[in-house]
Amino acid sequence: MFIPGGTYFFTVVTYERQPVFENPQAVQLLKDAFLWTKEKHPYFVQALVILPDHFHSIWSLPEGDANYPLRWNLIKGYFSKNWKKSLNTPISESRKNKRERTIWQRRYWEHFITDEKDFEKHINYVHFNPVKHGYVENAMDWKYSTIRRFQ
Repeated sequence: MFIPGGTYFFTVVTYERQPVFENPQAVQLLKDAFLWTKEKHPYFVQALVILPDHFHSIWSLPEGDANYPLRWNLIKGYFSKNWKKSLNTPISESRKNKRERTIWQRRYWEHFITDEKDFEKHINYVHFNPVKHGYVENAMDWKYSTIRRFQ
């Protein structure tokens, strides 16, 4: 659903759930990709959590703009081009033809945030995901999260 100026929840997963983001350099590169893309096509990150093999994010887009697929293409592309480790992994013909590396699942999941209750539900989902997956007992202990903004 493409709603100009909308707020969206996203889940992005690594290829075959590889723990790419266990590496702090990968996390930093992902953050750089977000910032680089934001300079070209603004959006506001309402919430973000980065786990070893996936991340969740909530974005609000500018008025009149619903083009989150372009932003994801830029973020994933920036990361892939700059993540040197991935260059040594074999790439299938199908992925070569689609200019894909073995870093990301081909798709991502998105959900349009419908109202304040839905927003709050998804903010909590984002921030408590490290607890759900057993990485920490307290969501505040996960360092790759925007939860501190909500204290």
